Amino acid sequence: MKFVTVKDRTGSYAGLLDGTGTKVLPLYAALEKMEGKSDLPGTLKECIALGDKFVDKVHSLIDWLNSNSDREELFRPLDSVKLEAPIPRPDKNIFCVGKNYAEHAIEMGSKEDIPEHIMVFTKSPTTVIGPDETVLNHKHVTSELDYEGELAVVIGKKGRAIPKEEALDYIFGYTIINDVTARDLQSRHKQFFIGKSLDATCPMGPWIVHSSAIENPNKLDIQTKVNGEVRQSSNTGHFIFPIEEIISVLSKGMTLEPGDIIATGTPAGVGKGFKPPRFLQPGDKMEISVEKIGTLTNTIEE
Repeated sequence: MKFVTVKDRTGSYAGLLDGTGTKVLPLYAALEKMEGKSDLPGTLKECIALGDKFVDKVHSLIDWLNSNSDREELFRPLDSVKLEAPIPRPDKNIFCVGKNYAEHAIEMGSKEDIPEHIMVFTKSPTTVIGPDETVLNHKHVTSELDYEGELAVVIGKKGRAIPKEEALDYIFGYTIINDVTARDLQSRHKQFFIGKSLDATCPMGPWIVHSSAIENPNKLDIQTKVNGEVRQSSNTGHFIFPIEEIISVLSKGMTLEPGDIIATGTPAGVGKGFKPPRFLQPGDKMEISVEKIGTLTNTIEE
């Protein structure tokens, strides 16, 4: 199941992408048609907070659609709506894991920079934009804008002190994030937050793939292209800290909640890692693909 947030002339709403990837089912309206009423909230973030109740309703809806000859009238063509980020405005900052691939840690410094413990920073909610939206270049603030393709985890239920062996049970699904970074600001301020939190520098999407569709998130191919050129190519099997450990460590003394987003780190091949560096330029097209999820495409402001 691929869950989306879309926008049309009626507003924004949660939807389900059909198997062909060309049509969207508005969940609230479809449930209203099935049951004569709908108790689903309007946003995908609120739906996720319902936990298993939401997923069960969607399964029931799918079964009903499969036996309903008039089901096509409920779908809307994907090209008739605008895909937004699955969670357009997170309640919290996005949790981001730094240097979670050894080769990336080395390209940013040396073998001594490979972390012994999980490195975590955050990105402000105001950074989030959707697929095909424009990443602001902030040319008056930075001259070293860089890309970072990442698999992201969306938490599905509340938990604290989550054991590693139970961590995957707390995941609603997976999406893609481009952790666009102002390297000069990151270096100048000696910490990550400002350089990571410029407005419209966190493309997310194009959808959330439900966790039931991905057996092992620690074994997915990931690739980033800039203007058609492959810059990053790896597999989440190269994580230093697997997803179970990330969730367990984050939750040791902090409650994780439905809708929380965790970006799991970027592989080698970022612009700063080249000699000389290859920072993003106005008009550059970025495409991040993750196996079993899809491709997130965005362009730098001209």
